[in-house]
Amino acid sequence: MGLGDIVNKAKDLAADHPDKVEQGVDKAGDAVDQRTGGQHAEQVDKAQDAVRDRLAGGGQQPPA
Repeated sequence: MGLGDIVNKAKDLAADHPDKVEQGVDKAGDAVDQRTGGQHAEQVDKAQDAVRDRLAGGGQQPPA
């Protein structure tokens, strides 16, 4: 099983369980905020939004 297979499996699982993905994104952001004392909350929120957009079907990658 290659990396592409793993990525495709993760995408399939995310599509099948969007509520769990949402919880995971929120939990990860909360953990970062807690560890950084909220110093980077704005950046964390933007990252969470980017993940949500990407998983919601905005399949285009951001420009490099």
